[in-house]
Amino acid sequence: MRTFPPVLRDRDAHYRDEARIANVIASGRDVIALEAQALHLLHDQIGESFAQAVDMILNCRGRVIVSGIGKSGHIARKIAAAFAATGTPALFVHAAEAAHGDVGMVIPGDVLIVLSNSGATVEIQPLCIYAKSIGCAMIGISRSQRSLLARTADITLLLPKVEEACSSSLAPTTSSTMMLALGDALAVTTMRARGLSDKDIRALHPGGEIGLHLRGVEDVMHGGDRLPLVPLHAPMPEVMVVMTEKRLGVAGVVDADGCLVGVITDGDLRRHGADLMLAKAYELMTPSPRTIRRTALVQEALEIMNTHRITLLFVVDEKQPKIPIGAVQIYDIATGPTLNSTLA
Repeated sequence: MRTFPPVLRDRDAHYRDEARIANVIASGRDVIALEAQALHLLHDQIGESFAQAVDMILNCRGRVIVSGIGKSGHIARKIAAAFAATGTPALFVHAAEAAHGDVGMVIPGDVLIVLSNSGATVEIQPLCIYAKSIGCAMIGISRSQRSLLARTADITLLLPKVEEACSSSLAPTTSSTMMLALGDALAVTTMRARGLSDKDIRALHPGGEIGLHLRGVEDVMHGGDRLPLVPLHAPMPEVMVVMTEKRLGVAGVVDADGCLVGVITDGDLRRHGADLMLAKAYELMTPSPRTIRRTALVQEALEIMNTHRITLLFVVDEKQPKIPIGAVQIYDIATGPTLNSTLA
């Protein structure tokens, strides 16, 4: 048996591995390209029926019920969550469970959205029949205009007829991606039509990173007795005492009218160590410190601090933009409000 030097064997293995990696990358890109092309076709197909569906949801007296089975069911569950997160009361009903009592979740005044690529899935039929019997408005999402779902629904949103991304064109891939995008389009368009504000969205996302960044600055700021303020002519030993007691790493310098005119940081103390005992606050402060409105969102405060490489902003009220009423640290934004900052 002929053998090859180790170097040659390693080189051949390297070439085989490179070819395998290239094929994997090409396959991944092909799938994304197919699904992106399908989304472009869906984009061009959005028309009057979409507007009618949004109007139906806006006029809904009850809730939006989203249903499907299989991969369409997974997408339906996410679409229901998207509606709920954007201000439209919604819930998911499993199409198979609906025939065994869960149709009771659907009541007159609801809008039912049913997802089925073929539009002929057996499990969705009892739910559709029941919804029609109680006068529930129905939106169907399918690729077949002639399907049972399309004939039953009041409004049908058709998906472009494109191949699935898998080689056999059977596993739901491209179709489920289009369903997801269409559901997001319905939910967000409805939200915009309702005119929901940032405050409304913030109320719907009280937890997690989204909720934290959508909180108001006044919800996480340190105020009251926690606010480190010193007079313009305060001796530096007094400034150091205030900074130590308040534990925010800064002192805001205010004039006789209570207006914020400067800031002293821990870094200033280190840079002027030799002059600290004899200096006054105004001599070491950095003038015109950056501030933020109390009604601003935490996300805006974070952007300002990151842009200017600072770790704290003094908070002011719009009616008195020079009077400090609080302070917000970057650590408060990173970890959420503490009990002390919330109660201060």
